[in-house]
Amino acid sequence: MEFLFADWLGTPVWFWFAFLALVAILTAFDLGVLHKEDREMGIGESLKLSAFYISIALAFGVWVWLEKGADLGMKYYTGFFIEKALSIDNVFVISLIFTYFAIPRMYQYRALVWGIIAVIVLRGIMIGVGAAVVQQWYWVLYIFAAFLIATGIKMLFQGEEQMDIAHNPAVKWISRHMRVTQELHAQRFFVKVPDAKTGRLVTAATPLFMALVVINLADLVFAVDSVPAIFAITTDTFIVYTSNIMAILGLRALYFALAAMVHRFQYLKYALALVLVFIGSKIFVSDFVLGGDKFPPVASLGVTAALIAGGIVYSLWKTRREGAVS
Repeated sequence: MEFLFADWLGTPVWFWFAFLALVAILTAFDLGVLHKEDREMGIGESLKLSAFYISIALAFGVWVWLEKGADLGMKYYTGFFIEKALSIDNVFVISLIFTYFAIPRMYQYRALVWGIIAVIVLRGIMIGVGAAVVQQWYWVLYIFAAFLIATGIKMLFQGEEQMDIAHNPAVKWISRHMRVTQELHAQRFFVKVPDAKTGRLVTAATPLFMALVVINLADLVFAVDSVPAIFAITTDTFIVYTSNIMAILGLRALYFALAAMVHRFQYLKYALALVLVFIGSKIFVSDFVLGGDKFPPVASLGVTAALIAGGIVYSLWKTRREGAVS
């Protein structure tokens, strides 16, 4: 049992096992118990389940705080809040994808669950590679920081961009190389259908599988922003990964509430843009202004939370008439 206490990526192995066990239990409970049968989730249930996931994430942060210290505990919470806020844009894109493929709400939840499972693996690979690169070449953090600043500035001045799903390369490739049914087959990703020429039963993908593929590709695009943002806060791989995954785990629960009122958060993107600029600038300030001293984690969390909260409140205030009408 000594290997459980061995150090892996700066953290004891049993820490990693404990976290992955928690993720597995939550996912199994969610998919196998709470939503064993496909049904549409209401806004009220969505908010309650989301509150449950947020409570678990905050409690996990307390454990991190006690086991790894206040500094990393504060950085975990900062990373969690940033990823949670950035995921609101992700919700809008997911909503567009489901609409394009005409996926009923009763089947969307299960597709989101399997999407989350894929994200856990894909984010793990991206974060693992990023951690190895940063550990070997610290100056890569300056590239991350410059990228975050540039992305934030672009978000401040660009207009709304619609995702062109019909011309998505993955959709085109799958359509050319796989059989895809025109109709849904409940919650199934693949079905057996008769071949038009031979009459034999062959495997075909369903629109639900197409939606799942595009959702995961969209997450990879969003990860290009969110992963560097958390690396700019800390290079501790355990904190980067757990804060990312904890924020994403609750996304599927929060999706149905946010999808119904995503239009109320149209000004949040400007707050998120300022967060990215702040996080990117923090690296340059720490290394070149503070002489290598760490930017106070409390100040970092405070500024991040204030910007995000301000963006949410301002968005809700500016769109209050829309909320009253709906």
